[in-house]
Amino acid sequence: MSGASMDSGPVTVTGPRAVASPVPARPVPVNRSRRAPQSRRPGSRVGYVVKSVLLWAFAMLFLLPFVWMLSSSLKRNLDVFAIPVRWIPSPVEWKNYVEVWTGGAVTMAVFFANSLTVSLIGVVGDLTTSAMAGYAFARLTFRGRDKVFLLYVATAIVPMQLLLIPRFMFFQQLGLYNTLWALILPGIFTVFGTFLVRQAFLAVPAELGEAARIDGAGEWRVFSRVYLPQIRPTLAALAIISFVGSWNDYEGPLIMLSDQNLYTVPLGLTRFVDADGGLSAGLAMAGSVSSVIPILIIFLVFQRQFVAALATSGLK
Repeated sequence: MSGASMDSGPVTVTGPRAVASPVPARPVPVNRSRRAPQSRRPGSRVGYVVKSVLLWAFAMLFLLPFVWMLSSSLKRNLDVFAIPVRWIPSPVEWKNYVEVWTGGAVTMAVFFANSLTVSLIGVVGDLTTSAMAGYAFARLTFRGRDKVFLLYVATAIVPMQLLLIPRFMFFQQLGLYNTLWALILPGIFTVFGTFLVRQAFLAVPAELGEAARIDGAGEWRVFSRVYLPQIRPTLAALAIISFVGSWNDYEGPLIMLSDQNLYTVPLGLTRFVDADGGLSAGLAMAGSVSSVIPILIIFLVFQRQFVAALATSGLK
């Protein structure tokens, strides 16, 4: 085959000795996922800016009363209701907080201790009873389960104000009137908590419990080790709701307590109103600002779980 020219095309030989044609090179794949970032369109960018400004405006509108309360807590009584409003107090009255926390025989420290006792014990009790009752109504099978749950939920339509007088008489006969237990015990059993936890248990796949039972786990182990860890966000959300409701309760302590040493924070704030209806506005605002701090701490601690519970509450 002398004189054969070397070219790039395929060569075919019909003799006993065949020459393989060269294999064409494969095209290099193009990574289409790495594209240059496209700039936001002018119209969408303007819409994004407008939405952000509106959301910030609404946020500041809702925060305005709290800013006024914080500013008023550092003012004299004469300057609290001055018009126009002076947002920056002058002079700054730090002594309002000193008077609230240290002045007098009964101070905010006593009210805080009582409120924390009632709220924390109530939260632990509410989480315990709601988790056990919710699991029973969701995953246990017994006769009349759905009817009992329906009757239990139906009790939520009764206004709480209608139960204050019967509750007062009941605790008075038990000798629990004018004690913190008269505030703790009603908060341990809540219809809302049972309903919320039951819905969370229903969202957990039943196959998890069945697999644990096949492996020999008892019912309590299935409840505590399998199902309960799956609803931690819901329990965190319930803890926040229960704590805030117990901390802000005013009607219960007003009916059940008569000793100032047992007053909770909402009832203790009425101490800044004298018998003639006069209000020590600066002291009252300082006490109100102090009362918000535990709620903010609880929310910041359980914020992620609370948001996760809200995000997954509609998924099933």
